[in-house]
Amino acid sequence: MAPEGTAEFDREYWEILTGKRMQAKTSWNALMDDYRTSDRWLGLKPRTRQDYDKVMAYLREKIGTRDVKALTRADVIAAQKANAHRTRFANYIPQMLVILCEHAIDLGWLANNPAKGVRALKTPERRRKEHLPWPDWAVEKFRSEAEELPRLIFEIGVGSVQRPGDWVGFRWGDYNGESLTLRQNKTDKSMVLPCTPQLKAALDRAKDALGAVPIAGRPILMKRDGNPVSYRYMAQIMLKERRRLGLEAYDLHALRYRGVQELALHGCTDDEIAAYSGHATKAMIEKYAGEARQIMRARQAAEKRR
Repeated sequence: MAPEGTAEFDREYWEILTGKRMQAKTSWNALMDDYRTSDRWLGLKPRTRQDYDKVMAYLREKIGTRDVKALTRADVIAAQKANAHRTRFANYIPQMLVILCEHAIDLGWLANNPAKGVRALKTPERRRKEHLPWPDWAVEKFRSEAEELPRLIFEIGVGSVQRPGDWVGFRWGDYNGESLTLRQNKTDKSMVLPCTPQLKAALDRAKDALGAVPIAGRPILMKRDGNPVSYRYMAQIMLKERRRLGLEAYDLHALRYRGVQELALHGCTDDEIAAYSGHATKAMIEKYAGEARQIMRARQAAEKRR
């Protein structure tokens, strides 16, 4: 509160009396605006920025005009619990608040970080969904019956062995007729990916359909009107096509799973698969490749048994 007798005191008094409180100078909106100009924000990868933006939009709506100094650990936990129905987002809230509070400490707005140490929520067992790997019959059905754009998306998914968020980023300049190059959104890792025969054929068909030589910066995945395909649009048209073909159980992320399995079935080591997929740890490779290797070893054992 400003000193009594000043114009500022008079303004604050009438705002409180009428219920019209001005946004605090140390509000969450002000903090988030300043954070977005900092090296903390500028150094983030694009994918991380997208995730953080969603949480900050939520925070602006719920507490944007409130004073940062009023935050308590109980507030953080309450916000997390209020979003427990979407576990991943709920766990992003304390993570984002920790980062923002660290920035507030740097600005001198806080002396300590009340968001630190809040435990992450666990996804309930009933809501955990495994990505079912695409079996051979489903792969053959999709390749023989899918429309051209879904088929191209499919081949990029299996052939590149990348995360779906990276598929929409490919440009014609990334394709040299044999390989695709990219910088992964999640890891910021640069990669050169030799194309499978099926992926090369799909890319060549799409390139020929453009007529003239494609502009290097033009997206490979495009709508009929020439606009780039967004992740959401890609997910929608793939879901529609999978439903049409009776393959709804096998999703986009499972195409990466399928790609890893194919590499494993051809005898690739974990290191060789990681060089293709860009996995930072071996745990997911072991998970994805394990079933394929079991099948391969069983077939080898059956041959010996004969």
